[in-house]
Amino acid sequence: MGSIGWYIFRTTLGAFALILISLVSVIWLATALRDLDLMTSQGQTVLVFVGITSLVIPQLILIIAPIALVIAAAHVLNKLANDSELIVMNAAGMSPWRLFRAFMAAAGVVSVLVLALSAYLSPLSMRELRYLAAKVRADFVANVVQPGRFIPLDRGLTFHIRERQRDGLLLGVLLDDRRDPKEQTTILADQGKIVQGDQGTFLLLQDGNVQRHAIDERDPTIVVFERYAFDLSRLAGTAQPLTEFLVREHYTWELLAPKPRDPALFKQPGNLRAEMHDRIVAPLYPIALMIVTLAYLGAPRTTRQSRTLSMVSAIGAVVGLRVIGFTSMVLGINHPIALALQYVALVAATGLGLIAIAQGAVIEPPAFVVRTISIVTERLARRFATT
Repeated sequence: MGSIGWYIFRTTLGAFALILISLVSVIWLATALRDLDLMTSQGQTVLVFVGITSLVIPQLILIIAPIALVIAAAHVLNKLANDSELIVMNAAGMSPWRLFRAFMAAAGVVSVLVLALSAYLSPLSMRELRYLAAKVRADFVANVVQPGRFIPLDRGLTFHIRERQRDGLLLGVLLDDRRDPKEQTTILADQGKIVQGDQGTFLLLQDGNVQRHAIDERDPTIVVFERYAFDLSRLAGTAQPLTEFLVREHYTWELLAPKPRDPALFKQPGNLRAEMHDRIVAPLYPIALMIVTLAYLGAPRTTRQSRTLSMVSAIGAVVGLRVIGFTSMVLGINHPIALALQYVALVAATGLGLIAIAQGAVIEPPAFVVRTISIVTERLARRFATT
């Protein structure tokens, strides 16, 4: 690529990495704060909280990476234009394809990243996320040992403790069981401990009483006990390995050659087909979007030629291409023919972009659009100037 090509390649990838990390961090932080109750209400540690919420990062990168590449390419091209480097390169007789190769090399790196994420890393993280979420829900101890709170374990079953000691001993235990419509049971105990074993999960209570009050009786029955075991196995449950995966949790090779007895194939054949085509076109978007960006912003311009409208047009074309892709995938769930729309859009955008780059054409909005924008801008400027 030469020194100029390596300079553009490094600058583009550096800007891409910075933009990608910034956008992913902001969105991940917003998502993590929304799920903060995982740690506060369910008693999870900070490490568990960060670990679970971080599993959405591959999916975020998969979505944001092509957009971050476009922003990085636009930034580099704008920098080259402001420093008049594009004009100097053109005046020196440098072929537009040398500039094109440098940017396409950066797009190729991003395409490989997107391919790896969509084919393996993103489905793997989605599987692990669902498994850990089930494990947290099954972690009965983390859910119940919160002193001073009345926690509903099941419909009609409330749990409360006064204090929890370091060794896991629970003090001041109360269980109010109203699951049976014919009888209400209240258990009070001085202390208790949750024990998990091969036979299930049990709450072992000491020094307390059981009060049973039948609906058709006036007085309750009170039984004092020294030891009492309350079965929590059905409530606690266990986090079993996943045996049935959602569509987005399938690896790409599983979508291309699904197993005959795959539950997702029978339950959601349309979603499986749409997801497969989305995985196929995902690595193509960075290349197509880069070509569109170069077509709009890669041509050299003098300092008198504004790049603002070209920048807006490039953003509009990129957004339009992505909207067509999303729309095609959504409609393709019930109408398979609609999946071809994204392929047509990608081929058309790539072909027209390559023609514009080869000819060195300066793509600008139609004259009437430019005049309309100028008139509106002047009127707004006069109005705000007078106020």
